Amino acid sequence: MVMRTFKILLAVALLFGTGTAHLLHAQSFKFGFLTDIHIHSDSTLMAVKKRLDKLPKNLDFIMTGGDNVDIDYLKQEDIHRGEERLKQLKSILDSANKPYHVAIGNHDRLPGALRNGINDFQLFESVFGKTYYAFEHKGWKFIVLNSVEVENNQYAVKAPQVEWLKNVLRETPADQPIVIVSHVPFLSVYYPVLEGRYTSADTFSNQKQVFDLFENHNLKLVLQGHMHLYEEIKVKGVQFITAGAVSGNWWNGAFHGTEPGHLEIEVSENSFTWNYIK
Repeated sequence: MVMRTFKILLAVALLFGTGTAHLLHAQSFKFGFLTDIHIHSDSTLMAVKKRLDKLPKNLDFIMTGGDNVDIDYLKQEDIHRGEERLKQLKSILDSANKPYHVAIGNHDRLPGALRNGINDFQLFESVFGKTYYAFEHKGWKFIVLNSVEVENNQYAVKAPQVEWLKNVLRETPADQPIVIVSHVPFLSVYYPVLEGRYTSADTFSNQKQVFDLFENHNLKLVLQGHMHLYEEIKVKGVQFITAGAVSGNWWNGAFHGTEPGHLEIEVSENSFTWNYIK
């Protein structure tokens, strides 16, 4: 009788645990999201440091959204400068005394003349590690994608990364709230707004394939970069935010009305609010 009672209690615990555990354990916290930093000089590096120094002390961590350092335009003899800039960025992130997570952007790749499809991200990886990864914080799961892989001459999340993502989601409870970081957007109206036309450059090419993987999961927020515009788009209950740019118009003021800035996101258990800080 005792053993039977124990089994019933265990079954009840498992039943309730699988459906609500992460919702019950989701906690409140705040983090910063800084995208399109575009460090290319001592002055731009110091401008980024000043912004980091002014971040609220109550942020749990910092995330970047790609295009951290302008490397892809460098000549071969100047690649060492790009590596040094990446290390300098790491140094100022370290000095912020907070955990941080860095996403890769297209300008963080090796220059086109030096890329061979295998070494594209080696400089970034030598300083910041993997270009796609996942981590958890206070009940939420964060998935950082590399959306600047190239397939058929378009940005893409290629097959090995898609398989990795499928494995991550298999291990993720259906109710656990999820945030995605992707440099190239899933959704954007950049070209329709600025040029009156749709183009494949608005998004990475297999964004629907990747988005559909989350159909039975609790995807709450997608943080995007690349466009330097500030956009808010909500589809199927998912909030997409293209978060402007720390560099604004590539360090020349506002870009089509979007001032240089960053996001601060405040999470309250299973919901969140955000502000664009100029």
